[in-house]
Parts: sequence; C-alpha cells; structure tokens
Amino acid sequence: DIDHLNLRVQKELVEWLNWLKADIGFDGWRFDFAKGYSADVAKIYIDRSEPSFAVAEIWTSLAYGGDGKPNLNQDQHRQELANWVDKVGGKGPATTFDFTTKGILNVAVEGELWRLRGTDGKAPGMIGWWPAKAVTFVDNHDTGSTQDMWPFPSDRVMQGYAYILTHPGTPCIFYDHFFDWGLKEEIDRLVSVRTRHGIHNESKLQIIEADADLYLAEIDGKVIVKLGPRYDVGNLIPGGFKVAAHGNDYAVW
Repeated sequence: DIDHLNLRVQKELVEWLNWLKADIGFDGWRFDFAKGYSADVAKIYIDRSEPSFAVAEIWTSLAYGGDGKPNLNQDQHRQELANWVDKVGGKGPATTFDFTTKGILNVAVEGELWRLRGTDGKAPGMIGWWPAKAVTFVDNHDTGSTQDMWPFPSDRVMQGYAYILTHPGTPCIFYDHFFDWGLKEEIDRLVSVRTRHGIHNESKLQIIEADADLYLAEIDGKVIVKLGPRYDVGNLIPGGFKVAAHGNDYAVW
C-alpha cells in the first residue's frame, strides 16, 4: 500500500509524474482505483504536474431494484463522479470515466432503450449533467477482456459505440474491440462522422425518441443516431440527412 498522505510519498510521486512528462513525453494521467485515496490527494498530483488531461476510475455500484436491474434514477451514482471532479478542480483537466452511462447502456441495449432518456429528458449518465468531464466507454480491461467483470452484451457492442461516438462526453475506444474483435472499420466510420461534423464533449443532445425498441437522438443539429431493431423511422428523420454509418441495430445519419 502507498501512504498518499505521506509528504515524502507525495513529493516523489510528483517528481516521477513530471519526469514522465518532460523526459518520456506523457501528457495525461489515468488515476486507477481513485476511490482508494481522497480527491484532495489527486488534486495535489494534478496541480503539481499540470497534465493536459487526467481521468479517474471511480467504479461504484449502481442503484438496483428488486428485479436486479438498475433503477431509472441514478443521480446518486453520477453525483459521486461529479463530486470528485469538483474537489479536484472543475476548471482543470480532471475528468472521470462515466460508469453511470456504461451501466445503463449495458441494460438499455437489451430491449430497454427507454432507459437512455432520464426523467429530466436528458442523457441519464454523467454526460447528462457534466459532459465536458465525462469519459464514456463501452468496456475496458476490467469490465471486458480477460477479467470479464461487467461486460457489455457482446452481440450489441457496436450499438454502444454508435451511442458514445455520436454523443457528448469524451469517448474512449477499447483496444480489444478495435484490434481483436474485427470492429476496426465500423468504429472508424463512426469516428469519422464525429470528426467530420465537429461533435465534441459539450455538443448539444436532443433526444427525439426513447422506447423499448428505438432510441433516436440528434446531436448539434448535424448528426442523428438510431439504436434498436425498429426499422421504419423515416418519418422521424428530417429532410437532408443521409445515412453515414450503419450496422446491426444502429444507424447514423
């Protein structure tokens, strides 16, 4: 164990971080198991090393109902993420992985896409509150891969990417999906749509429809994304939009 309250430990870790920046060329930090030490300590490391980007892994359980599925209201869960960023410094480079969005998406793509519209009409995860500070993801080395602790439904992974790569927040692509699963081309097409239309971490999201078999949303008035098996949605797509990417139960205009 590392005693992060020990001033010598803090000093040596800060020196190491600055060495990684100056000599090796790293410019961002990932804070693993950030629940294991206070946000005040993380603030010291960030303030004294000045990375261009920092992201924290704050993985806590969602609130579940008697049916074993997540409650519709996950405000307490995403509040914990927002609190960490607040304490570290909301105006700085600190962000958190959006585990709230991950957990809701896991279930939503299994025929419960209504979950993707919160009670306030916005996205139900961290991106619905503070998208500039939310790093969205479908799976990572803990949840998927060999550890397989909270995996996304494997046959619906591209629905997850269609969501995070068109929505606000900072999307993170999982190495395994990109290089090992044969999804590189599909993911590349979605990345191209995001880049071409300038979708960014604070883009404006308008949810058009959120039913069991259909989620439809418009981003910045430039991109429309559809998730779910419902096929006939032409009456909901404004004129002038053309399909730019599509796959199993998703499409992007």
